[in-house]
Amino acid sequence: MTKLARNIVNISIIGSLSLFMVSCSSKQENQEYNQPALYWYNKMVKQIATGYIDEADDTYLSLQSEHKNSPLLATSMQIMAKAHIEEEEYELANYYLDEYIKRFALSKNIDYIRYLKIKANFLSFQYQNRDQELINNTISEIEEFLKKYPASPYVPLVGTMNGRLSMAKGALDREIVGLYKRLDKPLAAQYYQEKVDKAWVEPAEIVPVDVPWYRSIFE
Repeated sequence: MTKLARNIVNISIIGSLSLFMVSCSSKQENQEYNQPALYWYNKMVKQIATGYIDEADDTYLSLQSEHKNSPLLATSMQIMAKAHIEEEEYELANYYLDEYIKRFALSKNIDYIRYLKIKANFLSFQYQNRDQELINNTISEIEEFLKKYPASPYVPLVGTMNGRLSMAKGALDREIVGLYKRLDKPLAAQYYQEKVDKAWVEPAEIVPVDVPWYRSIFE
């Protein structure tokens, strides 16, 4: 066999071995399953600590699918919800909080979970003249929270959010009154004016929000 032929054979063998090793490595990664609940939990926490939130979502799904009755699930849902709140991913945070409420509605700290849900909605409020439904839904959740958990330690925080949202709602209603007046729709304007008048926030306390010029044309 010539030197050139031997080199070609050696290159082919090395290439085949490399492909085999990569294939084995991929299979091992893809075959990560049937692990203890604590394994998935620790992996999820480590991924969150190092900033790999998307990967932590996948790890949580493995924990949930392999250990549906694990006591670690409740804690994992809380951790994932808080991680997504920190990342300002409020819809994903609400996913975990809603799942927690469905599965553990009778848990001792359910008031904390409902507080986190209100907080996530409050923090996701960005555009004062567009998020009317979000404001109304969150205020309704706050009213329900205050009725169900009057002794909760989170009542003062929820009350603060309620005050700010009520002022935002009042400002929005006043904007709508002005809009209907400009459109020459007096009945609609009167309807929203009555809402402003009935609000617990005094009209004089409703401070118009300073909207940047580049956003005001869309509000």
